[in-house]
Amino acid sequence: MSVLDNWQQWKEFLGSRLDQAKSEGMTEPVINEVAYQVGEYLAEQVDPKNEQERVLADLWNVASEEEQHAIANMMVKLVQNQ
Repeated sequence: MSVLDNWQQWKEFLGSRLDQAKSEGMTEPVINEVAYQVGEYLAEQVDPKNEQERVLADLWNVASEEEQHAIANMMVKLVQNQ
């Protein structure tokens, strides 16, 4: 089973990657840019596997680039507060 199949597992996966990035010295702006790039990749290449991912994909697809950056930043905040 892929981490994309379960919302909680996906958040835990992202949280552990965030912790790893911080421990390796990545700055907040760099982390947010990587989150944006991951969001862009997922929107273009991966079909949502659950309701939460479908909502994010739908929001991403109607958002401006600035709004997409905001979505990515909110995802970073969501998983860092887990």
